[in-house]
Amino acid sequence: MLLRDIAHTRTGDKGNRSTLSVIAYDKQDFALLEQHLSAERVQAHFAGTVHGPVERYALPQLGALNFVLHQSLGGGVTRSLALDAHGKCLSAHLLTLVIE
Repeated sequence: MLLRDIAHTRTGDKGNRSTLSVIAYDKQDFALLEQHLSAERVQAHFAGTVHGPVERYALPQLGALNFVLHQSLGGGVTRSLALDAHGKCLSAHLLTLVIE
């Protein structure tokens, strides 16, 4: 299944950093998110786009994981030459991740 089958995302961006929250539709699926979405796996999924570390914070009360993606916006939205390099594009891409 794809991540989008069990979760949705919310994002924010500031400077060259993007924050990305993955929220389970059903809190019972939070354990799957915790198991399959490590900071390392998210960073590997964005290889070539995220050039800094990825930090993961668990929010079990909300059924969510929050990721901070450093050096992910080409210097920042207003400095990047990339077309629409905002965090919302990153979240859409993350939802294509395969969950076993």
